[in-house]
This record gives sequence, C-alpha cells and structure tokens, in this order.
Amino acid sequence: QMQLVESGGGLVQAGGSLRLSCAASGRTFRSYSMGWFRQSPGKEREFVAVISGSGVSTLYSDSVKGRFTISRDNAKNTVYLQMNILKPEDTAVYYCAGSTEYNPRATAAFGSWGQGTQVTVSS
Repeated sequence: QMQLVESGGGLVQAGGSLRLSCAASGRTFRSYSMGWFRQSPGKEREFVAVISGSGVSTLYSDSVKGRFTISRDNAKNTVYLQMNILKPEDTAVYYCAGSTEYNPRATAAFGSWGQGTQVTVSS
C-alpha cells in the first residue's frame, strides 16, 4: 500500500486550466499503474485516466480525452493530471489511486487512494 497525497485543486473559470499532483510514498512507485478518478455529489466515483508504471501507456475516459493529460515522474514519485479547457461538468473531488494491475479502469482494481482534492469550475 502506498500513501498518496493530492494537491492542486481549486476554483477556475470555464475554459481555464489546472494541474493536479499526487505525491506517493514508498520505493516501488514505478511498479504501480497510477490513476485519477473523480466523484461529484450524488454520483459514483468515475474513471478519468490511468498511466502505466513506465509512463509509456495511458488511457482516458471519453469525457476528458483531448483535454486532460496524465503523466508521471518516477524519480519524484509523483503523478500529474493536466486539465485544460475545463467545463462546469468537470467539477468534482479528484482522487489519485495506485494499482498493481496494468492500466485498469475499475475502482476495485486500485488498492491505494488519496484523500482527494476539490476542483470547481464556474460557468
């Protein structure tokens, strides 16, 4: 299990950008696929993006493809989510998560979770 701490959330106007960061503890970071999920009030937690341990392979949900970019720096044990052209419907708590599986999308595949960071997009 890794300890994960997200940062970078905040309030932004529609069309703006934010970059989320997730710092991980432990010396096995590169062996984990890292994902971002989000959850709005009254809705289930949904998959946003995932990146393989090497950083070579990425997957995105259709709702963010072309606007969001996931990346990682294994030397810093950190994964990022660059969010551009933000929309009000992107408003949610964003969670970072780690999995020992290869680029999963399901929440059940992720055993390590951060506490979440709030992103609010105003119209």
